[in-house]
Amino acid sequence: MFQGNEQTELDLKFFRIWVKASQAVMNNVRRDIESKGISPENFMILELLYNKGPHPIQQISEIFSIPTGSITYVVDKLEKNEFVNRIPSPTDRRASLIVLTEKGKDLFDNIFPSHVETISQNLSFITDDEKLIMIQLLKKIGIGAADIKINK
Repeated sequence: MFQGNEQTELDLKFFRIWVKASQAVMNNVRRDIESKGISPENFMILELLYNKGPHPIQQISEIFSIPTGSITYVVDKLEKNEFVNRIPSPTDRRASLIVLTEKGKDLFDNIFPSHVETISQNLSFITDDEKLIMIQLLKKIGIGAADIKINK
């Protein structure tokens, strides 16, 4: 059994609680998305387009770490369901932008408010001030962790 010092024991306790809390929230959010009849992958892409506007397919692939071949398949399905369209990029003739159709916008106009409510319910156990502190702390962890080089 691992015997750490006070620091490593605290780090492990923090990590376990953070993971369990994140899993509980993400499970609730995933169930909410699935109850709307949309896969989490499709939902993420539609939500990006809904809130941030048109994006090149390559950028969507990078944002969500979806391989190029897979993102093409996902966008093809969204296009077949008339939720998105491909339009030529005005700045790059080789690229196309993925845009939300009116049908896609209508879908999200209907389902997004209740999705946001689900998220808010899951975060209602802490105050707004605590949320602001958590935002700062999680950003600090994320930025620091991104700079760590793990040797394999």
